[in-house]
Amino acid sequence: MTGSARLYHDVPGLRDLAHRQRGVVTRGQVGRLGMTPDNVEQQLRSLRWRALSEQVLVVHRGPLTRAASLWAAVLGAPPTSVVGAWTSLELQGLEGWHRDPVHLVVPRGARPDRHPWLVVHESRRLREEDVVDAGGLPVHSVARAAVDAAAWQRSWRTAAGLMAAVVQQRLTTTDDLFAMLDTVGKVRHRTAMRLALADIVGGADSLAEIDFARLCRRGGLPEPARQAVRTDARGRRRFLDVEWRLPGGRRFVVEIDGVGHLERERWYDDLLRDAELGADAATVRIRLPAMAARYEPERVLAVVRRHLGW
Repeated sequence: MTGSARLYHDVPGLRDLAHRQRGVVTRGQVGRLGMTPDNVEQQLRSLRWRALSEQVLVVHRGPLTRAASLWAAVLGAPPTSVVGAWTSLELQGLEGWHRDPVHLVVPRGARPDRHPWLVVHESRRLREEDVVDAGGLPVHSVARAAVDAAAWQRSWRTAAGLMAAVVQQRLTTTDDLFAMLDTVGKVRHRTAMRLALADIVGGADSLAEIDFARLCRRGGLPEPARQAVRTDARGRRRFLDVEWRLPGGRRFVVEIDGVGHLERERWYDDLLRDAELGADAATVRIRLPAMAARYEPERVLAVVRRHLGW
């Protein structure tokens, strides 16, 4: 019998504990199973185990897996600490937004173990109702993790895109995200997140055209016709968002897309729709994000002025 097998035989519960926590344990845990400090030091001296910190141990000498690093982060932090932000979203199924570091949310002023692969966020808003279980690990709910991750980004575009992604991948709902934004109060990119959510539920899609027309008036531009009707290559009537008739019979058409157009099915249909409508020498056609008229109005006005030759 090898040293490890003999140890598991002699310390009831150790094998199950190590398996459940992906090979990561604490001195306190193994002590409660009956191991003495001398027993632990013997495992370390014999190079069967290794220490990640003063209290956190790995019961093998191999590399630390992703799953093991999550346990090491939690076990090396205060009891109320939670796997959060991008890592929580990863564990709960978010695709296409992977971040290598493990993100851990700890109480303000806490001093958890530090590792090169760990990003620690301090928070005054650690609430039990925001925590769910993921394979035994405490993790933030999708709504809480998404709002935190978005608020901690430099770019409001990333924040808005993340709101769309978690809803479109059916990991949470717009209602839950709106409620979470109300709960957390003033956080970075809060306005961008709320606008993105409004786009997703459709409320801002309809208002986007009104906002766009209002922006044109404020910029001294002629107000476009809204929801103009065109016929595509298959003879079907199509509704465009806004359109200007220019001198010489030319047309300038702007499609206003909400965040919902980022969905794979919408993206596919929209591209085919563009192809079916086609282009001709008399028509200039562009697409703008619905949020742009509210969030970057001067940039939008510059684009429209250039195409109108105003």
